[in-house]
Amino acid sequence: MGELDYFPPADSDRVGYVRRIYERFTAHLVKNGLRLTHQRRLILDYLLQADRHLSQDEIYAALRRHGIGRATVFRTLKMLEESRLIDHVIGSTGTPRFEVKVDRPHHDHLICIECGKILEVRWPKLEQIQEETCRRIGFIPKWHRHEVFGRCRDCAKKSA
Repeated sequence: MGELDYFPPADSDRVGYVRRIYERFTAHLVKNGLRLTHQRRLILDYLLQADRHLSQDEIYAALRRHGIGRATVFRTLKMLEESRLIDHVIGSTGTPRFEVKVDRPHHDHLICIECGKILEVRWPKLEQIQEETCRRIGFIPKWHRHEVFGRCRDCAKKSA
């Protein structure tokens, strides 16, 4: 299995999931006077098929043979983030890496500083502590993200 655990799981309504994403993206584009071009569709399809967090350069390298330029990838990723369909995590080199976030539970990231691998984790107890602390001090959170940097199991073994 790759880095990403997609929701809904593969054995559920994947077709409906992809359709909902396209409907939301198309609505966002129309609202901004734009349309769903072939290039934007290829970029979104590539993200939907990914089993790991992808950088802009990785997406560009994979799709440039289809006539997609670096600027098109950049603008499309920006539109996908604005429409709240994707999100990014900062990788070990400071480069944003993207993931589809629709219908996925909140999760945090463990980022290997050696190989760049990004692992997703869920910490219900930590989330509960955050919620209780915010409630106790009257803070109303809008969002948060945890990114823990270190060495993955494989890289830790190599350096031991």
